[in-house]
Amino acid sequence: MPPPDLDRARLRAIADGDRPLTPEECAERARLAADLIDPGRLDRSGSGEAVLLWRDEHSEAWLNLWWQPRDTGYHDHTGSCVGVHVIAGRAWNEPLTVGVPPVAREYGPGDTFWFPGDGIHRMDHEAGAITIHVYSPPIRAIGHYDLDDGQLRRILGLPDEPSPPSAALYEALHPGS
Repeated sequence: MPPPDLDRARLRAIADGDRPLTPEECAERARLAADLIDPGRLDRSGSGEAVLLWRDEHSEAWLNLWWQPRDTGYHDHTGSCVGVHVIAGRAWNEPLTVGVPPVAREYGPGDTFWFPGDGIHRMDHEAGAITIHVYSPPIRAIGHYDLDDGQLRRILGLPDEPSPPSAALYEALHPGS
């Protein structure tokens, strides 16, 4: 449930648009929406949740509250690009790479970044991370990736369900971690 004191009129103004957004525009909207969130007023019970801030025909935004560490596993957004703004804590974004060592970029409070709609990546959040993610167009499905008997598999998931960690794929890409 969105924070009760959220300025709905300003949120609608941020979301307003007449076309799908670019990744950079998603990142800017995530940053603007973050200005409306007061981390001190958020309910910190439970392990965390993803709260839908808006969804229209061109974009959707989620306030992600992870009070426990959260690894999204490797996934895609079925063509939707994303912009992310970190309000509190730390988050890491790691694109899926083959033939070169994986590199997870670290982001902290005030950082904003984006990811194209045609990529596969994973996000790792430390306990207490608060982020806003803006997707365009709204996510239709999420493709979850992992290894099964050494073969890469994509399992289609619903857009409103959290993506699970990719334990076997992570181990194959990060031996000995």
